[in-house]
Amino acid sequence: MSQTTPPSNGLTYAAAGVDIDAGNELVKRIKPLVKATSRPGADSDIGGFGGLFDLKSAGFTDPVLVAANDGVGTKLKIAIETGRHRTVGIDLVAMCVNDLVVQGAEPLFFLDYFATGSLDVETATDVVAGIADGCRLAGAALIGGETAEMPGMYVQGDYDLAGFSVGAVERGAILPRKDVAEGDVLLGLASSGVHSNGYSMVRKIIELSGLTWSDAAPFDSDRSLGEALMEPTRIYVKPLLAALRETSGIKALAHITGGGLPENLPRVLPDNCSARIDLARIGAPPVFGWLAETGGVAQAELLRTFNCGIGMVAVVAKDEAEAVCQVLRDAGETVTAIGRIEAEGSSPVLFDNSLTFSAGSSA
Repeated sequence: MSQTTPPSNGLTYAAAGVDIDAGNELVKRIKPLVKATSRPGADSDIGGFGGLFDLKSAGFTDPVLVAANDGVGTKLKIAIETGRHRTVGIDLVAMCVNDLVVQGAEPLFFLDYFATGSLDVETATDVVAGIADGCRLAGAALIGGETAEMPGMYVQGDYDLAGFSVGAVERGAILPRKDVAEGDVLLGLASSGVHSNGYSMVRKIIELSGLTWSDAAPFDSDRSLGEALMEPTRIYVKPLLAALRETSGIKALAHITGGGLPENLPRVLPDNCSARIDLARIGAPPVFGWLAETGGVAQAELLRTFNCGIGMVAVVAKDEAEAVCQVLRDAGETVTAIGRIEAEGSSPVLFDNSLTFSAGSSA
């Protein structure tokens, strides 16, 4: 029987497009970043086949686990085109942990998935550094992740991100509560800007405007357009957990992401209630006025695409609204009473008046 002669060209994995040495260098660089996110319950180094977390050490008695996963969407295209990679890691964490806290859960740990065609260690380190920043802001430990180098799947320089987080809440403290009722107050927590939703529309409006990422932002003359639009998603975890610990007024929370106020608030309301919001009380940041004017975006479309200045809504008992506001403001949040809960109306969310835009907008 004849034998096939082994090829003599010395083909390596690196020649096929996967650089194992670059992956090892990335792990070496991010180890101190990961270690800086340690918290009670998680103090292991990365590098194992799985991440460990000890719920007992974290202080829980009868916990229910809550899990969330998400990505950053086409905001990544702006990060890639501008070379601003650090803050998308914060966005990635925020999109997951803000979804945990609305159920009353404390984020415990986070894992990331970074996929690219050819691993650029500098870029990947910046991204993971941002993820570590976000984890520290949320009080979550970065206990693991995956870096996937997949030649042919992505064009040169492109990458994608996904995040996964787990939190815990004591069984009797799960939100939303069942006592949401007519007369409850809606408190809006200010967003830091566009956050991480609606960027396909943002990029289309930029294309129509003829501006480049390096041009001065029309709505913020102190920053370039790219810098302003890369403002990371606000992480509300620690202020909200403080308000939940120190008051008993919060009945429900809604993270205002894709779908905006009209689609996210109904997710936490009982069927016999509607939310009535006074849009004039929101004072949307100027970026939204500029997007509306430049893109010719109607108010209804703006409201269901963007957060329009409100990144989180708390449904609060009327007699405890001021106490909740005080805790949140002491923790650095900008809080505004934007509406109330009413008996079921013609729509789950009812709007009065029109959006107004804060100084800096030409709309």
